[in-house]
Amino acid sequence: MWLTGLPGSGKSTIAYAFDRHLSSEGIASVVLDGDALRLGLCSDLGFSFEDRNENVRRAAEVAKLFLDRGMVVIVALVSPLQEAREQARRTVSTSDFLEVFCSCRLAVCQQRDPKGHYAKAKAGSMKEFTGVSSPYEAPLAPDIILDTETESVDTCVKRLGGLVLERIRC
Repeated sequence: MWLTGLPGSGKSTIAYAFDRHLSSEGIASVVLDGDALRLGLCSDLGFSFEDRNENVRRAAEVAKLFLDRGMVVIVALVSPLQEAREQARRTVSTSDFLEVFCSCRLAVCQQRDPKGHYAKAKAGSMKEFTGVSSPYEAPLAPDIILDTETESVDTCVKRLGGLVLERIRC
């Protein structure tokens, strides 16, 4: 499961809530959070076009390792470029890849600004920031769209649960 959306759209919040939900159902899962990956595995990467693609590639490779061990993998990563997400889909396996678009207007994401990045980007102290100085390409055909602006975290988790649990139990 690959959660994509603008910074501040709720990807990590939903990913960790869904991970707790799966755990309560006795299902082994792991969250690969973009912020955590940037602190470790991807700490050598910046925010250039090439580095963003490499960030997505590494996340997809790690996701595949966990998936091959039978775990549900929840990736929460801005992954702003469609082509990089398509490459991730091919790496993970098309049949196991669920693209989840966390849809939220830019103005709301900027208002939330949990890490202060939008403010820094607008002030010019943060270059190449998605939603301000770097584009975000919304998914063309996501498996599910979560309107994180209007839907509660619980509602999003229930919707994801219906989609994922149906696939696991088939």
